[in-house]
Amino acid sequence: MTVLNDREIEDRIGKGLLITGEYDIKLVTPNGYDVRADIIRVSDKEMKEGAEIPSKSHFFISTMETISLPADITAQIWIRSSYARKGILGSFGFIDAGFRGQLTLSFYNSSEEGLHISRGERVAQVVFLAMSSPAERDYSSRSGNYQNSSGIKLS
Repeated sequence: MTVLNDREIEDRIGKGLLITGEYDIKLVTPNGYDVRADIIRVSDKEMKEGAEIPSKSHFFISTMETISLPADITAQIWIRSSYARKGILGSFGFIDAGFRGQLTLSFYNSSEEGLHISRGERVAQVVFLAMSSPAERDYSSRSGNYQNSSGIKLS
């Protein structure tokens, strides 16, 4: 696999691939794209404009951006280091080739301090990886459980 660089990311986004919807060119990094918070869920409460995250609490964030991967691109999600430095932990998986939808990201505030997260705040980076060839059966033709998801989707 090869990591896509900023030029390749911008070119593919221009063709309607990788990211659609609330895309912002300023969020392209040298080797990825910073996704932003849309809906934040703490306990059973969902908030659209932002949220106070208590200490020692689990919370979810859906991304403003919609990811739209072709059959020959997969992606990894990485927590922004500024959150890690504050004691925020994130548990993320690969984004499968062929996935389309908003992401639901799982976080835990392990610090002794509360944290405020606003809508539109950068929370994670997506790094796109070119596969050696397209998947024979991409995400949509396998499980596809979260295909075309929007908002926070829990299993």
